[in-house]
Amino acid sequence: MYRFFLLFCLLCLFSNCKSAKNNPVQQVLRSENNAIRKVAAQSEFYELQIIYTDIKRKKNGEVVLKDYKYNVEASNYFYPASTVKLPIAVLALEKLSRMEDADVNTVFTINSDKSKFTFSDDLRKIFAVSSNEASNDFYELMGRDYINQELNNKGLKEVRIAHRLSAPNSGAAQTKEISFYKKDGQEITIPSVIDSKILPLKLNKILKGEGYYENGKLINSPMDFSTKNYLPLETLHGIMKRIVFPDNFSSKERFDLSPENRKLLLYDMQNLPRDAGYDPKEYYDGYCKFFMFGDTKESIPANIKIYNKVGDAYGTLVDCAYIVDEVNGIEFMISATLLVNEDQIFNDDTYEYDQIGLPFLGQLGRAFYDLNLKEKKRNNL
Repeated sequence: MYRFFLLFCLLCLFSNCKSAKNNPVQQVLRSENNAIRKVAAQSEFYELQIIYTDIKRKKNGEVVLKDYKYNVEASNYFYPASTVKLPIAVLALEKLSRMEDADVNTVFTINSDKSKFTFSDDLRKIFAVSSNEASNDFYELMGRDYINQELNNKGLKEVRIAHRLSAPNSGAAQTKEISFYKKDGQEITIPSVIDSKILPLKLNKILKGEGYYENGKLINSPMDFSTKNYLPLETLHGIMKRIVFPDNFSSKERFDLSPENRKLLLYDMQNLPRDAGYDPKEYYDGYCKFFMFGDTKESIPANIKIYNKVGDAYGTLVDCAYIVDEVNGIEFMISATLLVNEDQIFNDDTYEYDQIGLPFLGQLGRAFYDLNLKEKKRNNL
């Protein structure tokens, strides 16, 4: 009996070793690169989470997606920062697709303000430089109840959009009135709505750090994130999958975008600041492309396209990306988040973005790219 038990244990051990060896995330985290080693060695301290999706295309056109996860747990809270702009943008486009009297080039105003915008301009700003104002425009069009319900209807249950970004009274329940102006001068008004109250989240790690600054004063207690936005990594990753590979989901799970609006969305997601009309010295290529290029100001090669949305706030860095090398036939999807706040004090503007966070994400993206490149070369031998 003991021999059988020992044999069983050895087989399990061999199976686990083989599984770990074939796991791309585990392979990358075993890298000798210092930027990766530092974070991987203290993954719990840095609250590291990673999802990597291997993408295979069959001859019949079917796309096979296989996920590999590291420390991913929806009940462990991290602040999603500007990544909430991804679901807000795609749902705003979805709502626009359903409107008969407006399109992406229709001019609109908010609360009868003199400032005029178009959807296409706001969309460009959201992905090129992560504009808070542009995203807040879309938020006003829908409100948080609509956003959360629509995401839930698509099978994205673990999510709670609660507030606008960097705006006065950001969690206000009432949205602002929006007026669209048709080419013939006709005005179409979307009335304001009153959303439900923000209820505190009950999650692990919702209280963070040892202190935080509020109105210039240090509060010696953990910072409470329970009334803030909540977008777990797996939900964020699922949104990206639905945008890039809609055919892999049922009709109920997909975003209802017109072909033209989906094409525009994908274009803006990969567009670079210099091609979107921004000063490349201030807004360099990697400004909103953390994977592979977030730690450098070098230009991104023309053959590499990164469809993504990043976020950084309160010491948390997040990126969710679909990366394509059109020349070498490489494509993969990756999402990751980590917290870099060595002093454990929030709102002090002292975070290790440049020293730890961005070097890690930059190298992480390059490591997965190299892994795919090596596999491509082996398969072509």
